[in-house]
Amino acid sequence: MSMLRATHLARVQSEMYERKWERFYVKRPARIVAVNRGLSGITMRHCEILDISQGGAGIHVSTTIGLPEHYYLQVLGISERIGCAEIYRNGSRVGVKFIIALPENTLHRIVRADFMIGEKLEQAKRR
Repeated sequence: MSMLRATHLARVQSEMYERKWERFYVKRPARIVAVNRGLSGITMRHCEILDISQGGAGIHVSTTIGLPEHYYLQVLGISERIGCAEIYRNGSRVGVKFIIALPENTLHRIVRADFMIGEKLEQAKRR
């Protein structure tokens, strides 16, 4: 028996080692923008980003009925639209993979915006 497989720990797999990018837990309002068949128009629906990384996101939607498998994610307050391919649906939670990995500065703006919004709300309450 080789030393690599000598213990039970040699078979343990952890999500921590399998992830390519760090995940950030945020609650950010966003919109799903889908192009209709035949390029006849677009459909928008509100959603909330629960967690995000450079490679994908977990999204909460009110319903998945009529939701296509490919669409754009538009985070409120960020001008870029992010191309997404759906990986899974679990009730009202949808997991997406980004077509192109998010640049670090875009991810930073999405994650940091939670802190900025929170600070503005606190200042408004103090007045």
